[in-house]
Amino acid sequence: MDPVHPLEELHGNSDHDGVDVTSWVSVCPRGLWKVQQKWTRKAQSSSYCPRLGSLCRVRAWLKADMDGAESSVSEKDDDKILDQPDQSVPDITEAVATAFPRCHDSVLQVPLGDWTTLRLGEGQCDITEACVEWMRAGEKCEILLSQVGNGPNVSITQPAEENLPLCATVELQAFTQGKESWEMSPAEKWEWVKSHKERGGVRFRSGDVWGAADSYSRALKLLITLHGHNREAENKGQDAEEQRDTNTSDETQHLPSANEFRTIKAELHSNLSLCQLKLKQPERAKASAAKATQLEPAGAKAWYRLGQACQMLNELEEAKQAFRELLKLQPESPAALKALKDVASREKETNAQLGLRLSKMFS
Repeated sequence: MDPVHPLEELHGNSDHDGVDVTSWVSVCPRGLWKVQQKWTRKAQSSSYCPRLGSLCRVRAWLKADMDGAESSVSEKDDDKILDQPDQSVPDITEAVATAFPRCHDSVLQVPLGDWTTLRLGEGQCDITEACVEWMRAGEKCEILLSQVGNGPNVSITQPAEENLPLCATVELQAFTQGKESWEMSPAEKWEWVKSHKERGGVRFRSGDVWGAADSYSRALKLLITLHGHNREAENKGQDAEEQRDTNTSDETQHLPSANEFRTIKAELHSNLSLCQLKLKQPERAKASAAKATQLEPAGAKAWYRLGQACQMLNELEEAKQAFRELLKLQPESPAALKALKDVASREKETNAQLGLRLSKMFS
């Protein structure tokens, strides 16, 4: 991980009363970024912060970099933004989230300098959402961004220069009331799960693998909170199914059955495993695929991904077992047959190398 930059380097004095600082790692379309955030609490500000589902009216702009060089938005432009007279806070109760694509060469994922309406929890712009999650209406925060590892150069608006830290400001003007996960009904949580799953598929197909993995992870976290309700429904058995059929006004009609719950959870773990394979994370991919096969033993894709992960880890015997399970489900699967041949070839090569070392040892 890149070295952590001192929070004191951000504009302002972190020793002042009312100043909050925090840091975390966020997901962007091309990798992970270290985020350090600092903001000053207003003495008379409300104690309420945005929550899951809140519509948040925000804007962001760049600051000069840490060496005093000009950023893609000059100090003059930055001051112009800051000096704009505050408009009356708009009523965004009936607003809808601003539609804009996740750009692969952008970190903040929001149009710079413009007011944008985000729905907290969708993961459209992870860094910006994470910032406003702890802010109150009318507050601004400063953030320092540095890329984790040696991933592709990504900046706020254009390719970064030598992965230098980037500095920006995020302002939260207003937001609507949302809910904590524990305040949501099971039906509401299930709707969020489905939307995250669908969003993950869209992102993966567009090449945003990091974003897809984030969406699948968000869905799985919400599914955990539905586990107790699902077990209760499973224990009720046929009675629950009869109630679902007879009481169409009950919110349970919008919830999955026990079998549907397991299937969706298995699919999410399997899809997450595919993302982790693409991101060269074989240990995590193996764990995710293994969970998928336990939940849904008939899931062919999960067995194949488990085998791929084991291959990447050079766990050839486990890889063979996974591909053989796939052949039980799909006896003519070309992918499984080819994978088993590849494993056999690697085993032969490994054995040959071992034999050569042993012969040298005893010669």
